[in-house]
Amino acid sequence: MAAAKQKIKAENITEPVISRPVSDEAILKVAKEVVVKFIEVGRLSPANFDETFQSIYKTVHDAVRS
Repeated sequence: MAAAKQKIKAENITEPVISRPVSDEAILKVAKEVVVKFIEVGRLSPANFDETFQSIYKTVHDAVRS
C-alpha cells in the first residue's frame, strides 16, 4: 500500500519544462515523416505532393513555433 502511494506521488510530480528552440531541420524531418506515412497509406499522390507537403510543413512549423 505504501509503495502504491509513493508511485502516485511520483507520478504527480511535474518536472520543469525546458523549452529549446526547434531547428528548421527538425521541422523538415517531421514533415517528411508525415508525408512518407501519407504516401505509404495511399493518402498522397505525386499529383498533389507539392501542395500537401507545403501544408504539412507549415502546420508543423506553426505548431512548434507558437
